[in-house]
Amino acid sequence: MPRWTQVKNLTSVAALRSHLESLGVQMPLDDEADPTGPLTQSLAITDGSAGTHTTPNRWAVLPMEGWDGETDGRPSDLVRRRWDRFAASEAGLVWGEATAIRPDGRANPRQLVLNETTVDDFAALRARLDPSQVALLQLTHSGRYARPTAASPAPKTVYQHPLLDARVASGAAEVLTDDELDEMVEQFIHRAVLAHQAGFDFVDIKACHGYLGHEFLSAIDRPGPYGGNLEGRTRFLRSIIAGIRAKAPTLGVAVRLSLFDFVPHTAGREGVGTPEISGPYPLAFGGDGSGVGIDLAETHQVLDMLGELGVGLVCATAGSPYYVPHIQRPAYFPPSDGYQPPEDPLEGVARLIASTAEITRQHPDTTVVAAGLSYLQEWLPNVGQALVAQGTAHAIGLGRMILSYPQMPADVMAGRQLDRRLICRTFSDCTTAPRSGLISGCYPLDDFYNQREERIQLAAYKKQAKAQLR
Repeated sequence: MPRWTQVKNLTSVAALRSHLESLGVQMPLDDEADPTGPLTQSLAITDGSAGTHTTPNRWAVLPMEGWDGETDGRPSDLVRRRWDRFAASEAGLVWGEATAIRPDGRANPRQLVLNETTVDDFAALRARLDPSQVALLQLTHSGRYARPTAASPAPKTVYQHPLLDARVASGAAEVLTDDELDEMVEQFIHRAVLAHQAGFDFVDIKACHGYLGHEFLSAIDRPGPYGGNLEGRTRFLRSIIAGIRAKAPTLGVAVRLSLFDFVPHTAGREGVGTPEISGPYPLAFGGDGSGVGIDLAETHQVLDMLGELGVGLVCATAGSPYYVPHIQRPAYFPPSDGYQPPEDPLEGVARLIASTAEITRQHPDTTVVAAGLSYLQEWLPNVGQALVAQGTAHAIGLGRMILSYPQMPADVMAGRQLDRRLICRTFSDCTTAPRSGLISGCYPLDDFYNQREERIQLAAYKKQAKAQLR
């Protein structure tokens, strides 16, 4: 099994540059993070209907799926603690966590749900942020990854997938009908109106990571209005956005988009990720047909469509954490149910940076938030600053890093030295714990979680999972 160089062992910018050169990859990298530099600049985000919102800086909190709300979909004390940490980050843009539009769309039984009975709770959640922070709420249906109860998965899909359907323990997934999708469009629109009532500046109609909104983009074989050509495959997304424009014209609309995808991977020899099949693979949106290459032609077309609808804010990501985590969430230590990285994780970071740079250049009227950067660890501010300075991204998003070190943006902007004890080392416990039925959080580095009894349960689960892999 390959042993990749850990970023924490690259103790200088020169060492990182040398290592990147040895890998044959390019990545913008500044020598120092300037506390008065590009990341501290304000950012004007223009929405075609809602006008302009201005963030105080170029840092963003990225949307993550919580596993710790109340069973009725309301925020819990754990959720409120997380949002307080979002506020303490001082990030100018808080892209709030994945929120289901209805109970059967949850990816876990404790995911947040927005509806008429929970809207006031979301208003209280928004109020925990600083008024200067521009706030988004990501609206989603988990599709084939829906698991609204602990009993078993309850997948709802857009089409029958030749590889992913077999991964569902309960058997074949239920393919949604056109009538059911028409109804879901209206539900997304209604929940967006509620988010606006709760005080959010934007909603994100999620189109990434293998969830329902993303799966439409590869539905080339689905008959009817929601599949086939690109117009059909984007109908769901476009219909929701058009409906929001009609019902809540002063609400901004954003999209978190998987720019490209790969063929599903699985643990092969010595647990290293390997393509599940070799040869042509036409079901990767943004792919070149090989299953492991990129062609952003359709991605650019989708971004053009979004621009025509006035969408001015996009977060760039890739693939899915369920079947190709190494291309969108590079990690040295994979989740216990995952596979070992088939490449140096810095290659995955560089691949996503390059794609993000391409869409930023070709869509100058769109504000682009970069993602997948936590693996850079100490050097995240140096790379993020360079990206913004070069105009290859407009803001820098933090996902896993916010769980372990929410003060990173505040520390960088204040000129303080980074606290290396809190830097995310991609241990992946924030993924392993929820997948084993435990609450989400950074168990290794956040003392709040480290001292909870779930820490013992997590250790036992990891030990069992490791034994099963042998």
